[in-house]
Amino acid sequence: MIEASFYRKEADNKVKCLLCPHSCLISEGRAGICSVRVNESGTLYSKVYGEITSSSMDPVEKKPLYHFYPGREIYSIGSWGCNFKCAFCQNWQISQLQAPADHFEKEEIIDNALENNSLGIAFTYNEPTVWYEFVRDTAKLARGNNLKNVLVTNGFISTEPLEKLLPFIDAMNIDLKAFNEKFYREICGGGIEPVLKSIEQAFRAGTHVEITTLVIPGMNDGGDIDEIAGWIAGLSPDIPLHLSRYFPQYKMNLEPTEPDTMKTAFETARKKLKNVYLGNMAAAAGGADTYCPACGRPVIKRAWTGADMAGLKNGKCRNCGEAIYGKF
Repeated sequence: MIEASFYRKEADNKVKCLLCPHSCLISEGRAGICSVRVNESGTLYSKVYGEITSSSMDPVEKKPLYHFYPGREIYSIGSWGCNFKCAFCQNWQISQLQAPADHFEKEEIIDNALENNSLGIAFTYNEPTVWYEFVRDTAKLARGNNLKNVLVTNGFISTEPLEKLLPFIDAMNIDLKAFNEKFYREICGGGIEPVLKSIEQAFRAGTHVEITTLVIPGMNDGGDIDEIAGWIAGLSPDIPLHLSRYFPQYKMNLEPTEPDTMKTAFETARKKLKNVYLGNMAAAAGGADTYCPACGRPVIKRAWTGADMAGLKNGKCRNCGEAIYGKF
């Protein structure tokens, strides 16, 4: 274990963690909500520095990032722990439990990425912000080796830690799980305002941002989608929104979201945003390709086999020359 960043010592050997908006007051021998930051004799430690539960070379589209170097693969790693308790968590085996892990030094992570001709490092699978110290140190080293750094995150992190991390982060996919506080509080065990603030903070800092919303029947599949799209458009209508189809997982056993519901959500979001995509659905259902906002021609076609960028040339539509949002 290493000493954690962003905490304050309190009376009676307690500590207050300041990494995320939960601001956990942690008694000696106990851990915070995330389960990975523990008070030992009045000092806060990270239990997960260098602890890897999952690693893989993935298409960058799997994060999902559709406008960030499409067609490339990225070395993806995760640990365990999370500061949310989402009832529908798709990776609950590592987010909500202490999963078996292997220890890696940050230099080994960089070597693995370079050996696999990776675009960079994606910190994903569990919630990377609770893994803050290892993410920060590895991202700094990656930047020095011309590797890109990606966070796939719930966005529930305090302003100062995010501000200090963003200079080393090239892209983020941030979950915007709904557009109401009740959903966040009762279903996720968190709050929406810090997430919205993180999205805006990252975007204003120049980080490439894409958003994902898991569409859950009867919970966030109505007016939430229109509000989410409208809020994102207020930052920029170019920001990609990924609408992902819900399937029963962890503690939630609702029926899967109907394809027609997904298509309705897709059309709703497209009224306000230029780049909307459908996830967890067969490619034949549509919604995976990128179209030129000027002439409407497909510039990137996507299938399980990868990304076909025949319609793209130097970051512009090959047909009309319109610039396409993103990094290519």
